[in-house]
Amino acid sequence: MSDPNRRYHELEVAEHTLPDGTSVRYRRRRMLPRGGDLPVLGRVTISEGDRLDLLTARSYGSADALWRICDANDCMNPLELTEEVGVQLTVPIPQ
Repeated sequence: MSDPNRRYHELEVAEHTLPDGTSVRYRRRRMLPRGGDLPVLGRVTISEGDRLDLLTARSYGSADALWRICDANDCMNPLELTEEVGVQLTVPIPQ
């Protein structure tokens, strides 16, 4: 989970102890940014057959950061972003 392209990379690791004494490590909650507040790298228009992982790879050189485009478009379900041909998506500058 230490890859900087991963959504949870910068989140603090916390630990919880269960009643039986078992220790469980987890990442703290990630607060979603407001898409309109993110600096814009560019915009892409969805064409027939587009996939978010391919758009992300073209924009960033890696498909691992598709969550960045979801954040910039206030979207929780990545599949929704490419459902409709002609929709314009915001591609944010990686922070």
